[in-house]
Amino acid sequence: MNLADMLTFADIGQLSRIANHYECECNGNSKHELIQSILQMIGRREFIKQRVDQLGVEDLRFLNMLLFAGHRQFSLEELIAFAQQSRFTEEAKQRESPREVIAAFRQRGWLFNGSTANTRYLFEVPEDLKRRFKETLESRFKANIVKAKAEPAAYREEFDLLTKDLRELLDYVSRHEVPLNAEGIMYRRNQLQLMEKLHVSEALVGGGWRFGYGRRFKDYPSRFALLYDYAYHLRLIREEGGVLTLTASGSSFLEENKQEALIQFVSFWLRLYKGPISNLLSLIYWIERCSAQWVTASSLFAQIGFLIRPFFYDTPESIFEERILRMMLHLGLIRIGEDGSSERFVQVTPFGSQAIQQLQKG
Repeated sequence: MNLADMLTFADIGQLSRIANHYECECNGNSKHELIQSILQMIGRREFIKQRVDQLGVEDLRFLNMLLFAGHRQFSLEELIAFAQQSRFTEEAKQRESPREVIAAFRQRGWLFNGSTANTRYLFEVPEDLKRRFKETLESRFKANIVKAKAEPAAYREEFDLLTKDLRELLDYVSRHEVPLNAEGIMYRRNQLQLMEKLHVSEALVGGGWRFGYGRRFKDYPSRFALLYDYAYHLRLIREEGGVLTLTASGSSFLEENKQEALIQFVSFWLRLYKGPISNLLSLIYWIERCSAQWVTASSLFAQIGFLIRPFFYDTPESIFEERILRMMLHLGLIRIGEDGSSERFVQVTPFGSQAIQQLQKG
């Protein structure tokens, strides 16, 4: 429902709180006058921009979660979790309680209870306000993005290389005896042989802190771990008796010369990475919206980095660079360019724009 509909279903108590918050001049005993005054106030062209500009960073994160949650209605427990997740430090957690954050959004007329007996204890953001919030945030981010002055001297794009390397992985396993160690990991010799076959080679994992981004992320380099986990998830490969082998499905995949759609890799990546990066879908949305032209990676991070929560030893900067941009490159969503300086540039690909818009629609 849109704002006008939700105001109609709201009780006069909530309408009065919203009107008082915006200092509307109207008859507080008339529901009709209250609704008209609120609609006139919030409907002003610059209203949402002015209000969003006044929000603190935690409230902006909370708003972003509401816009990209993937469903319309929220339980109180879910909203409390969102409010808690929007606080990245212990100091921030002491400023406002989650319930105070929710009450403030209700007072602004940005959150309403459901209108039926089944939804009265659920909360919802008006659809027309969602659109205006997204438009406002997009304009805000774009206003401070630095565009490239010219086409980068060189750039890298990996449009369909993951799909090709899935076949390379299966082909290698079909042609070789691939022993696994006690932890079920390929020995380095086999890993190195595989890296020579793949279109994108990576340095092998040398120890250190690695977990949270997939089943075999701790054992293999990031791109290959995604590729391996995807093949395992589809039951194309199996780890059994200390050996990595193809399943019947894996053999059929090779024999029938199948080609996996790249969008399937993107969806799988989102599922794997949304644990440590809970708002990943919103981050790739903002990257897509801000990088139709070549833009600097540093200015992109400057605008949306506040949305990235640290994950153990992963900082917002390293998550942005290694877990988001680099993986988006591997997935064909963006291209990354250089101009001979230390600056790097990012541009969404046609496939990336189409895929991200498709994912936003569910």
